[in-house]
Amino acid sequence: MSDIKRGLEVLKSNVKTAPEKPGVYRMISASGEVLYVGKAKNIKKRIVWYTKFDKLPTRLKQMVALVDKMEFIITENEAAALLSENELIKRYHPRFNILLKDDKSFPYLSLDMREEYPILKKYRGKKTAGVKYFGPFANVTALDNVTDFIQKVFRLRTCRNTVFKNRSHPCLLYQIKRCSGPCTEMISKEDYQKSVQQVITFLEGKNTSLQEDLSQKMMEASDKLDFETALVLREQIKTLSAVSGNKKTAYDTLFSTDVIGFYQQQGLAVIEVFFYRHCQNYGNVPFFFKETQDTPGSEILDAFISDFYVTHDVPKEIYVPFLWDNTPFLEQALQTQIKSFQKGEKAKLLADASVNAQAALERYFSQHTGIMQNLSEMAEVFHLKKIPERIEIYDNSHNQGSYAVGAMVVATRDGFDKKSYRTFNIKNTACANDDFGMMKEVLKRRFDRLSEENKPDVILIDGGEGQLSAVHEALKDYDLSDIAVIAISKGPERNAGKELYHQLGKPAFALEYRSSLAFYMQTLRDEAHRFAIGTHRKKRAKSIYRSALDDIEGIGAKRKKDLLLFFGSVEEIKSATLKNLQKVDGVSKKTAEKIYKYFHK
Repeated sequence: MSDIKRGLEVLKSNVKTAPEKPGVYRMISASGEVLYVGKAKNIKKRIVWYTKFDKLPTRLKQMVALVDKMEFIITENEAAALLSENELIKRYHPRFNILLKDDKSFPYLSLDMREEYPILKKYRGKKTAGVKYFGPFANVTALDNVTDFIQKVFRLRTCRNTVFKNRSHPCLLYQIKRCSGPCTEMISKEDYQKSVQQVITFLEGKNTSLQEDLSQKMMEASDKLDFETALVLREQIKTLSAVSGNKKTAYDTLFSTDVIGFYQQQGLAVIEVFFYRHCQNYGNVPFFFKETQDTPGSEILDAFISDFYVTHDVPKEIYVPFLWDNTPFLEQALQTQIKSFQKGEKAKLLADASVNAQAALERYFSQHTGIMQNLSEMAEVFHLKKIPERIEIYDNSHNQGSYAVGAMVVATRDGFDKKSYRTFNIKNTACANDDFGMMKEVLKRRFDRLSEENKPDVILIDGGEGQLSAVHEALKDYDLSDIAVIAISKGPERNAGKELYHQLGKPAFALEYRSSLAFYMQTLRDEAHRFAIGTHRKKRAKSIYRSALDDIEGIGAKRKKDLLLFFGSVEEIKSATLKNLQKVDGVSKKTAEKIYKYFHK
């Protein structure tokens, strides 16, 4: 109780000196740990709220008991406060903040209007002047659906410039009517540009005017007895009508809107974001928040919107399930409108978004429950000291000693943690064809970087007693008292489901055939195998591209690729003239001379 009293005294003393201006505040413990970072339109008023102890959620009550001092940053306006808060949260990772662990980048469709024949392509990254972008799309599937439709109806090119400039005949996409063939002038520049404008009109949601325009052109083509063109236009109109017919009337005003659904249960919360652009649904994506017991939904939504829209495009409107005190601050900071609806079509959109959020959380609970049951049984069967929180699975892959790699896959109580996956290029070439030697090198390198934060509870190895011994030999200088090492080997006739499990000093045994735990252990092993094989193939494929070009100064990966695409092989590049070398996009006269001299020493 004395800690709480001390914390409240610190807060009350800071109320007296806190500025009545927009800015950011930090709650700091006696040890110097940043406990919490917050923003406010009026810092003084915000701190007063923390002194009303009885009204605080349990999480913030715990924080108040630890507060020893506060620091303030006054900002010019709300937008600057939001940016400062986001920067400080990412720097300090304060434990009492609701943190959005999000590194998602969302895909866009782009049209480079600076080109003579603009290319339709998927894009992620920074935006460039002169390029039109449409999105964001929630996922690649949503983007692929739109791309497929546009190719089918408007037939824009999707090939790279180096391919486009050097074609002598149309590609397969032209043959199956997914491209208009601008590379070989199967369509005039003017007509291609008209198609580009039609795509822009479609992506901007102006389907009605587009259909009217196409209908007029179809009638004109028919009057001129150009029935082939009229037929193409008719198919375009038919496809557009189908898309327009499937569109809900509720989307008609959603030109730049994100609709947010929210659901909270059993200490977990999920926010589901639906992207609507130009009256079209561009997909939805969920975001999960853990340990949200006693945390009000308004605080979770506030933290999400503050963090998410600092690093992602801000729409003109954000629909939320309810409004809260800080909504005006966010509107001012993000220069957007945050709205909520209690009735009508837009209220139904919000309700549907929350239903999707609930379904996402239920799926999470279902998956999590299954994993926890398997982990609990695993702890019992393998006599582990506790239910594992982190399992590391290792596998190797090579081709008769070539392109040897080791792979580490990580599984947690939430499933596979792909951010923690690691690959190891085998440095000791003497053991590149020796599975035991490779495993020793991988484990040694991994445990040289071991910390309390990334310490595994279980190490799972694909192999038998030999691999198990290799692991213990490699890690003999490390403390394995809290780490279980398990090897999984193929069973009789290499039958899936009849694997044998090995632990040091214990007889090998098999799990019950087709049991849930057996399937889980196989899944762990197979994921490591998949990752190791995939990494090995990428390394091998990369080596295929290595050629004499790599030894020429100034020839990087892109120029090498462009040269090979243009000429087809290194042999053709060797025999090319200076004049032909300069025809390759990005190859200057000076670079062409370097290439020519290298092959004609």
